[in-house]
Order: sequence, then structure tokens, then C-alpha cells
Amino acid sequence: MAHVEPAATLSVSVAYSPRAGEVDEVALTLAGGSTVLDALMASGLAQRHAGLDVTNVRLGVWGKLRLPDDLLRDRDRVEVYRPLTVDPKEARRLRYRQHRERYAKK
Repeated sequence: MAHVEPAATLSVSVAYSPRAGEVDEVALTLAGGSTVLDALMASGLAQRHAGLDVTNVRLGVWGKLRLPDDLLRDRDRVEVYRPLTVDPKEARRLRYRQHRERYAKK
């Protein structure tokens, strides 16, 4: 198997959604061999979002969980996941109940 040299530079983006309907996405150019954590630190998200604890956050690349020291590839999208505030199943039940009540009154 041939050894693949890392690219000299990587074009990546880092995305974070501090609340529903809002996304802060930053496009970056990093040195080849950069990690997920390198991208997060270079993005400046921690400075713009005071509640974001970069030492204790779940990270992913294109929707798959990754470790902070995982290497990036060109055109990767690093995603910073916020903790869930509501169980998804419970949220679905609440939406259904509200929908049912709204149309039962008509």
C-alpha cells in the first residue's frame, strides 16, 4: 500500500449552531496534517460564543463523531455539537400533541 503525503494546505469549515435556526460557520485554510482540534481553535468560535467549552464538546466531521486529535482532509466540515436540551422522542410527542389539539378545535 502506497504512503499518501498530506496536502500542503487544507480548506475546511467549522460549523456551530448555538441555538435552533442559527449557524456560525467559518471557512479556514490550515496546514496539512491539522487536526479537528486545530480547526476548532483556529475558528475563533470559543471567543464568539462565551458558553462554548472547547475542552468538553462533542465534535464531528460530516455528521460522524470524531476525536479532537483526528486528522482532517481537504474540504472537511468540522461540526461542533451542542448538548440536547430535550429528548428527541419527547419533542416529537409534544409536537404531535400540539398538532392534534390545534386541529381538534376546528
